[in-house]
Amino acid sequence: MTQDELKALVGQAALQYVTPGEIVGVGTGSTVNKFIDALAGIKDQIKGAVSSSEASTARLKAAGIPVFEAEAVDALSVYIDGADEIDHQGYMIKGGGAALTREKIVAAQSSRFVCIADESKLVKALGAFPLPVEVIPMSAARVARQFEAKGGKAVLRLKDGQPLVTDNGQHILDVTGLSITDPLGFESEVNQWPGVVTVGVFAHQKASVCLLGTSEGVKTLSF
Repeated sequence: MTQDELKALVGQAALQYVTPGEIVGVGTGSTVNKFIDALAGIKDQIKGAVSSSEASTARLKAAGIPVFEAEAVDALSVYIDGADEIDHQGYMIKGGGAALTREKIVAAQSSRFVCIADESKLVKALGAFPLPVEVIPMSAARVARQFEAKGGKAVLRLKDGQPLVTDNGQHILDVTGLSITDPLGFESEVNQWPGVVTVGVFAHQKASVCLLGTSEGVKTLSF
């Protein structure tokens, strides 16, 4: 089974966590795109969605699914999103698609985080995938030095030769060389650094469930 087929499989499986008549939180990325395609098939059964990125908003609207602003919704029963890495406790690294801040905001509004991913994303310890950190541009060099002091190497993410600009108007550092053995402590520490908007460790907003696409089908992990 191809990676694309695995993504479609978990995207379809995630529909079982969508409550009819409610608004669903929707993340960002290639796996979530498959979920949005599946969600379009039951769009008449839901009220709409809160989206974590401009890209997902555009795809949802193209599918005929109403999109609500996060600030217009008090709470969500479920948030469905992918991950760049997820460990066996449900802690994740996210932000490969540059939407980590909005993803964390919508996740914080939600009672349950359902992660959809293929089996290559399941790891023993976080850190092999470059850790995305959204920063205010003037702080980037200093934040990079703070990561160097922790043994990491931070590189400014570029797009077309220029610093990538997020939906929030900020920049992203991608940090390699880390082994994150205490995700909760690490997230809390880095979030305190001046200039950091969001670190891509999702420990305080961890997954409740992970639907993992495998060659044998969808495996459900509960945390």
